[in-house]
Amino acid sequence: MRILVALGGNALLRRGQALTAENQRRNVRIAAEALAPLGREHQLIISHGNGPQVGLLALQGAAYDEVEAYPLDVLGAQTEGMIGYMIEQELGNILPFEQAFATILSMVEVDPDDPAFENPSKPIGPVYTEEEAGRLAGKKGWKMAPDGDGFRRVVASPMPKRIFQIRPVKWLLEKGCIVICAGGGGIPTMYGPERKLQGIEAVVDKDRASSLLARELEADFFIMATDADAVYLDWGKPAQRAIRRASPRALAEQGFAAGSMGPKVEAAIEFAERTGKAAAIGALADLVRMSRGEAGTLVTPQADGLELY
Repeated sequence: MRILVALGGNALLRRGQALTAENQRRNVRIAAEALAPLGREHQLIISHGNGPQVGLLALQGAAYDEVEAYPLDVLGAQTEGMIGYMIEQELGNILPFEQAFATILSMVEVDPDDPAFENPSKPIGPVYTEEEAGRLAGKKGWKMAPDGDGFRRVVASPMPKRIFQIRPVKWLLEKGCIVICAGGGGIPTMYGPERKLQGIEAVVDKDRASSLLARELEADFFIMATDADAVYLDWGKPAQRAIRRASPRALAEQGFAAGSMGPKVEAAIEFAERTGKAAAIGALADLVRMSRGEAGTLVTPQADGLELY
């Protein structure tokens, strides 16, 4: 099968961990151990989040006052290279030496008139105290929003329209290469005057971009690995229930938080509806079992409504 796995931010940096290279390396190693069995048996494409990493680079850049800080599209490109390098190296230490890898810097087109630019909602960077958030908002003009017990910077998250590097990704897959691409949702770009492509200050949602990538690559299966073992009804309440299988329509009738499970559910529904194939949401450790339909939440047109565990 051709399988696309979208790694959640927890695969690279767990909530509350320091933003160190050592911590990221340790977590990528854990992710690589979960990915390796799929890489041995299937054509594998990997995408990943980059929220903490791009936020850290923005902070580091802002600390150097002699030049203007680099924009988010450039920082997104930097994180694609950094994270792709770690994934390639850790997977390469597990899989046979002959296995080829490639990280593709992936430009994603967005609409300059997307309403998301009027309502920044995508969290990036570390969690701040209320006092720190207020100071940074005043100094840098950042918009801050509540996140758990603290606050995080939020930026625009427009919908992805097109991924420009689809053809070279297909060529690499046909040669047996494991490809890492559309990291962090891809590098946000748009067409300006005279149809000139340019970067834009935004972060494309990783799950929505991965759904688009999976469709354009004609993937047979789309998996989103997160820190929950399944999608739950009434999450966080005493009566919470895990969903085993769901049809796209039945799942769309439920409500999920926009800041957590919502984008993943929407991405799974879109992939299943447009392709007639299955998508899964679940824990990183369950990747192989999810690929067999034995774990996580399977979103498929073949499901009869909602089936609970």
